Amino acid sequence: MNRRMMFAAAVAATLIGMGASAQAQDSTMDQVKENGVLRVGVTQAPPWYSKDVMSGEWTGGLGISMGKAMAENLGVTFEPVEVTWGTAVAALQANRIDLMYVLDATDERRQAVAFPETPLLYYSLAVLARDELEITDWADLNTPEISISVPQATSMDAFVTEHAPDADIQRFPGNAEAIAAFQAGRVDAVTLFHPPLIAARQRLGAGQIVVPKPVESRPSSVAVRQEADTAFVDWVNEQIDGYYTSGQTQQWYEDFLTEFGLDPASVPAIMRERL
Repeated sequence: MNRRMMFAAAVAATLIGMGASAQAQDSTMDQVKENGVLRVGVTQAPPWYSKDVMSGEWTGGLGISMGKAMAENLGVTFEPVEVTWGTAVAALQANRIDLMYVLDATDERRQAVAFPETPLLYYSLAVLARDELEITDWADLNTPEISISVPQATSMDAFVTEHAPDADIQRFPGNAEAIAAFQAGRVDAVTLFHPPLIAARQRLGAGQIVVPKPVESRPSSVAVRQEADTAFVDWVNEQIDGYYTSGQTQQWYEDFLTEFGLDPASVPAIMRERL
C-alpha cells in the first residue's frame, strides 16, 4: 500500500470513528440530558391528552401527567409537541419528539420505532349503552331486540359477531359514525375499545359504559426512537413499570376523569388486574 492509500485509509478510519462517536453522543438519552428537555408527542385525545381551548396549554390527561413526572425524574423540562396518531412515528424518526404515549406496539410499528417490554396500560372492549339496559355479559346483548353499532371490518366487529351473533349488529365506516348512531338513538349500544367512549359519554351526559364478560382487553405502549443505544428505552421501561405496579398510572387516569366530569367508578380501569 503506497503512502497516498495509507493516508486515505487513515482519514477514512478517523471519520468512521468520529461518526460512531457522534452517533453515540446523539442517542436519545444523551440528547434529552444535554438539551434539558423531554419532548413528548401530544394530540387532543382525552383521557390521554387534553388541551385547554382558551389558553392553548396542554393541561390534562394521563400522557401529560406522566410526561411531566418523567421529565422531573430526569431533571429536565417537559415539552409537549403536537402531532397526530398518524404522524407520531414519523415525528420520532425525524427526531421531533422523544416519545409518544398510548401507541400500540403493532408489528408494523415495530419495524419503524421501538417499544419497551412492559405495557403502559390496558384498555378493554366496552359498550356505551342505554342506561336502562342490564348488561353483565356479552350474552345479555345477544338478542335480536338489541341493536349494536360497530366500526365495520374491525376487531370489534369480529368480536361482537362471535359473542353476540343474534344481536342486530349495525356496521359503520368508523368510530365517529358508530357513536353518532347511538347518539341519534338509532341503536341501543355502541361497541368500541373504551377510551373513545369516555369522551362520548361525557359529551352526551347519558348512557352507561360497561365492560361485558368475557373481558377482551389489549395492551398499549410507549413509542420511542429506534437506536443501538438502549439506555432510553430501558429507562422508559423502568419508569412505566414502576408507575403501573404502584397504581400511579391508574391514579393519574382517575384524576383526569374526575376533572373531566366523570366518576372514575363509572369508567373501565386501565389496569388489567382491576377489570
